[in-house]
Amino acid sequence: MCGIAGVFQGPARQIVKTMVKSIAHRGPDGQGVTEIQNGTLGHTRLAILDVERGHQPMDFQETSIVFNGEIYNYRELKRKYLPDLHVKTHSDTEVLIHLYRKMGPKCVKLLDGMFAFAILHKGEFFLARDPIGIKPLYYGKSANGGQIHFASEIKALVGQVAEIREFPAGYWYHSRRGWHNYYQLEKTIHPFDGAELDALPVIKSMLRSAVYKRLLADVPVGVSLSGGLDSSIVTTLAREETEQLHSFAVGVEGSPDLEAARQMSRHLDTVHHEYVYSTQDMVEALPHVLYHLESFDPALVRSAIPNYFLAKLASQYVKVILTGEGADEIFAGYDYLARYETPDDLQDEMIHITKALHNTNLQRADRMSMAFGLEARVPFLDVKSVSLAMGIPADWKLHHTRTPKALLRQSFAEDLPLEIVNRPKAKFSKGAGSSELIAQEAVEKITDQEFASERDRLKKDWDHNLQNKEALYYYRILREYYDDGWILPNMGKSRSL
Repeated sequence: MCGIAGVFQGPARQIVKTMVKSIAHRGPDGQGVTEIQNGTLGHTRLAILDVERGHQPMDFQETSIVFNGEIYNYRELKRKYLPDLHVKTHSDTEVLIHLYRKMGPKCVKLLDGMFAFAILHKGEFFLARDPIGIKPLYYGKSANGGQIHFASEIKALVGQVAEIREFPAGYWYHSRRGWHNYYQLEKTIHPFDGAELDALPVIKSMLRSAVYKRLLADVPVGVSLSGGLDSSIVTTLAREETEQLHSFAVGVEGSPDLEAARQMSRHLDTVHHEYVYSTQDMVEALPHVLYHLESFDPALVRSAIPNYFLAKLASQYVKVILTGEGADEIFAGYDYLARYETPDDLQDEMIHITKALHNTNLQRADRMSMAFGLEARVPFLDVKSVSLAMGIPADWKLHHTRTPKALLRQSFAEDLPLEIVNRPKAKFSKGAGSSELIAQEAVEKITDQEFASERDRLKKDWDHNLQNKEALYYYRILREYYDDGWILPNMGKSRSL
């Protein structure tokens, strides 16, 4: 895991050095810049695989790569497609560079993992992003249109390009072949063939595989444990394969997440850590949260605050954590989904919010963890897990006929304490006790006239619908770091607040 940046078409060492420096928090274990005739690649490293030798940018003959993410099947790919390759490292990056040299852009469809990477090869330029958008990537063209800049975060491109655009999830771009959409969520969905009870062991087996593969690391791996259903499932499965598993929980004093997490930790015998924060801690952290988040969407900010404290805590003990992100999208866990009364309507909404994760919850998860040089992995969003969950009949997920996420609860009923199995869905910000505190301050400080004026301006200038005074409160802080044009064109909007 790391941060990447670069420029295609012309040398730009100093520019790329500046870009890399702005995202140095993503990789505290070293930086590198490679300048060749038709471009410059930069990298800041969080060493997860082959700590000693897996440095980037990585070069082989006429090919250079910078890579952010993890390819969980890289050893299998080497055995199958590169059997005669004598590797110098045991990093996934080295396999990827040789796979591209052999197969070109089509190698992307073989990758099982989360990734954003750039390759310079024989005067050509290649960019790719993973199917769901777990790892971030942005790009833009220089003012004269002659160079393409790219980076892991918006802040690295500020002032370098005419406008910033998010690189779409499930796409690759080749300087000669153009854009290609290699993954479409709807096309991966295969209707589940069986009765409802038949789905339970399949769900469990799929998630076990997704968790196990995400334990791949040469450094300690931990878990985010809120005590909710999703994180408890991930922790249970990770504990099966981990001799000493570190778990992490945060919240305000007396928050339900803290007690539930303690219960799960005792149940699984994890090495548990927790951090209790105050209202004042949240107020002081908010500017840092917004700077890293690069969004003022209220739902994201609310959940980003506990994420920020969790990442700060976990980074003191591990370099990788597994989280429960994505379960509410693919198993219909959010409370607001109760409004959908037909299977088709619910299925359409689940597909919509899953496809929107790249600039909503996944952006929040990535930015808060990487603010402290911590890698977050998301087993529920394994592409096979997504395909299975979306293929399960939506009428089995309708809220008016059963408890939300009933299938998940039943699948792991024998593995979790009854209180955890039956625990109602609580958004992380609510469970951690932080959801309303700053929102109330926003209502008190911003007048109706101020809100109406800014709402009208943002609608007129950017076609942006300012949701409420809380959003304006966050926007004003974020505006101290970024102009409107850097943030608003790429900002996602959560539907679950």
